[in-house]
Amino acid sequence: MGMAIKESGVLREKFFITTKITGTQVVDTQAAFEESLKKLQLEYVDLYLIHAPFFANTPQELQSKWADMEAIHASGKAKSIGVSNFLQRDLEVILETAKIVPSINQIEYHPYLQHVSLIPYHREKNIAIAAYSPLTAAVKASPGPLDSTYADLARKYGVTPGEIALRWIIDQGMVALTTSGNEQRLRAYQKISQFKLTPKEVEEIARIGNEKHYRGFWKNKFAPDDRS
Repeated sequence: MGMAIKESGVLREKFFITTKITGTQVVDTQAAFEESLKKLQLEYVDLYLIHAPFFANTPQELQSKWADMEAIHASGKAKSIGVSNFLQRDLEVILETAKIVPSINQIEYHPYLQHVSLIPYHREKNIAIAAYSPLTAAVKASPGPLDSTYADLARKYGVTPGEIALRWIIDQGMVALTTSGNEQRLRAYQKISQFKLTPKEVEEIARIGNEKHYRGFWKNKFAPDDRS
């Protein structure tokens, strides 16, 4: 990463770089972070995340890990710190002892997994939400009850169903996280800034989405009908 930035000629400050520490194994936080910097060939990252809370067997282990994250932030080598795949109960545990509130929580979020109680909690605590797998209802979980709604809205705005799915995330004040190795598709995503769903359309997608439940990640950690 560091080499690519140097070769690009673009200032490091123009990039926003995120990396994570494993969330399924107990590892030394500082050592893991330094190893990440070494591999990235960077002096700092913009955001450092705990990938998941599943490594912790006790609340104290979760709180200790967050204290380690706060120390890294204090060093200046991580401009912001946050979490990923944390539920409300996990956030409540670290906030009992936290000096710094997580800046963001990356969660699987789409119309078929809306985390109804978790979202208001984030807003109450001023924790930003980054939605990964936002295209699920249009791709992985299709066919589904939203297919015709996505198609109708795509025709209305002259975009693709995938772009409607991303716009739905953005219009709720969240960060939409997606990837693609297709340059044409990446360029098409630029259209997202050129239109906006109405509040009624955002609500309609949410309402219809509740008719189906689909979780694409961490299925072994949740019951089949768990929407938390």
